[in-house]
Amino acid sequence: MTRSVVMFKTFFTIWVFSGLLGCDGAVNNSTICKNNPEVCADLHKDSWCRYEKSDLIKNRLRLKHEQTPSGKELYLHLTYLEKYNKCVELASGVKHILHPERSNDRARAFGLSAQSLAELQASTKDSNDIHLAFYHWTRFNNSAALEKVLRAQKLNLIDDIDILARVASYFQKFNPSKAKTIYLEVLNRSEASNVNPDWLLGLANTYQKTNEFELTYLLSRANILMSDHDVSEKSMSALVNGDNAVQSRLDEQAEALVDALESGNYPSSNIKLILEKN
Repeated sequence: MTRSVVMFKTFFTIWVFSGLLGCDGAVNNSTICKNNPEVCADLHKDSWCRYEKSDLIKNRLRLKHEQTPSGKELYLHLTYLEKYNKCVELASGVKHILHPERSNDRARAFGLSAQSLAELQASTKDSNDIHLAFYHWTRFNNSAALEKVLRAQKLNLIDDIDILARVASYFQKFNPSKAKTIYLEVLNRSEASNVNPDWLLGLANTYQKTNEFELTYLLSRANILMSDHDVSEKSMSALVNGDNAVQSRLDEQAEALVDALESGNYPSSNIKLILEKN
């Protein structure tokens, strides 16, 4: 990236978001702030938004040691800033009767965080980095950023499967065949630690668009098993015309799919062959 000067100028303004911490997090963050006062100087002092503040402090410390932060690191920083900004905005509206200075401090932090977020968003708007393009596409519906993401997908340059899954969702509306291919690629590249049940639901909806109802059932059932979502069994049964034998077979396959994904063995599983055969 060639934005080091702008990024670091923005980065030091960015120290405006977070929320106070508790227990071990408070001890760690107190130490960080003591040894790196510039990391915490513009953060509010009380215990609101403790988790958002803690995440931001730790991420700032990581960025402090990066001479040129990567696009992914800046993307993550944008998300931490967003979360803090939203939280401290709500907190700034809560008036402390006994200690009004605390309310004023939160309001100050909100103003600074909003400014920092806007500056970082502006400075990354035209980036060609896939993570930053993804950010501007999904946050602002930026068409130029979308084109960058789609071009990267076409050239097989997307390593982040969360971004790839979002691209699959994009194609689902008007090109279910392409969406299906991308969702299957997402499953194939997934690991036990990062499987998202929403991918299964997205793929199920894609199969439903192409009238492949048994696979719609299978993937919907797997999603239910992984997410504990409530479901209408009547609607599920209707997908297979109430055929109990088919339903029983698909239930077993759904369990096999969940086992394969949660164990990280999906790429070599038989259930993968069943899904990709269609």
